[in-house]
Amino acid sequence: MTGTSEKGKSFGVTPQSQDFNDWYNEVVVKADLADYSPVKGAMVVKPYGSALWERIVRWLDDRFKETGHESLLFPTLIPMNFIAKEADHVEGFAPELFTVTKVGTDVLDEPYVMRPTSETIIGHMWAGWLNSYRDLPFLHYQWGSVFRAELRTKLFLRTSEFYWHEGHTAHADETEARNEVMQMLSIYHEFCRDVLALPVLRGEKTASERFAGAVATYSIEGMMRDGKALQSGTSHYLGQNFSRAFNVKFQTRDQKEEFAHTTSWAISSRIIGALIMTHGDDKGLMMPPNIAPTQVVVIPVGRKDNFDQMVAEGEKLAAELRTAGIRVKVDKRDGVTNGFKYNDWELKGIPVRIELGPRDLEAGVVVVKNRAAEDKETLPRAEAVAGMAERLAGIQAFLLQRATDFMLENTVIADTYDEFKAAIEAGKWVRAFHSGDPESERQIKEETKATIRNEPLDGSEFFAEREDGVCFHTGKPSGYGKRVVFGRQY
Repeated sequence: MTGTSEKGKSFGVTPQSQDFNDWYNEVVVKADLADYSPVKGAMVVKPYGSALWERIVRWLDDRFKETGHESLLFPTLIPMNFIAKEADHVEGFAPELFTVTKVGTDVLDEPYVMRPTSETIIGHMWAGWLNSYRDLPFLHYQWGSVFRAELRTKLFLRTSEFYWHEGHTAHADETEARNEVMQMLSIYHEFCRDVLALPVLRGEKTASERFAGAVATYSIEGMMRDGKALQSGTSHYLGQNFSRAFNVKFQTRDQKEEFAHTTSWAISSRIIGALIMTHGDDKGLMMPPNIAPTQVVVIPVGRKDNFDQMVAEGEKLAAELRTAGIRVKVDKRDGVTNGFKYNDWELKGIPVRIELGPRDLEAGVVVVKNRAAEDKETLPRAEAVAGMAERLAGIQAFLLQRATDFMLENTVIADTYDEFKAAIEAGKWVRAFHSGDPESERQIKEETKATIRNEPLDGSEFFAEREDGVCFHTGKPSGYGKRVVFGRQY
């Protein structure tokens, strides 16, 4: 599919209840977040989508630096033999690798791969950098893109090239490394909850769902409005697997040699897909104010003979809002109906719309419309400006509560396989006891397309209660001491 034509672009999207997949695809393109690329499976992120990603990057980058991490950059190309050094890793990624075999017309003696992730090349460099306990912990991350050959692509959610950060740290002992893993999971949880208004389930992945080469993988899982789960971020304890493969040794305080304990962690641009599918409705996007590139749009309403004047007044109002710390845009488009503009900004999910016409100007009032509400309000101009920060905070809280309620209402308990299958087929998450048997997991996935999203962490605000029970599938005792959460996934 090639780039969309502006001339042929129509407004309105397929209702979620009619076809959630079509709704999503249309929203991404019509809201000007991204478009299809001539490169198969890749996407072009448009200015609105890029502005959103920039805000995501800025918040996370600041938090990483606050916790003592530094950024660096590694090359996109990785020698093929690096991938082969870590057997679990190559098994996990081999089907997805893009390879480079020629430079111009010259065939390379050894191919390169386009990085699917960077543990291998980082391990190689660490072997030369990390020699003593004084060099540890080594805390760093990079922003960039990675490449995985996806068979079924979907903008933001699953593309052949996507954008992310990848954190990589090395530590002197297991305890410190595991603490790092949990710290980063907590940062992801904070970001999703407080910035994106996304309630997410924190937990540990089962062995069959772990990152290739990891000792333990932890994830945050969000429920989309079609009931499917989206793995929204991961944090991995890699043990000494990669350090052994790449000979990352250091001298301890008592003059012994040890392999470093390593971690990796990431959130990718698929978090934008999570944002869309958690908050969007039949009108399009619904941006949480804390992440929205534009929090308020001012729409000057006027005739041909006074439109320029109303635009100037709109700019004055926008300046007042900017002074109050609000991200605001004035819609200056001429020759476009007001109704078109209203629909356009609702499709883009701008949290608040302000309409300003000649009569409003004379009366000293403005018309205010929340994206998350049906009705408009007419307010004194000064009151609308002074109360905007509180209004935006209310929208943020509303979206988080609405998404949380939806997740809780659509998560059910099942104690038999029949109950389980019925709930999964109805688009629910299911809390159930499971034995921990990988073969049982495989059979359940094959028969229902559902997987264990994770084992909720002790202390998590969702589904963390400890209790014993009998596996709904095998009849064996629970292997987790609590119910795990199953669901179909993106």
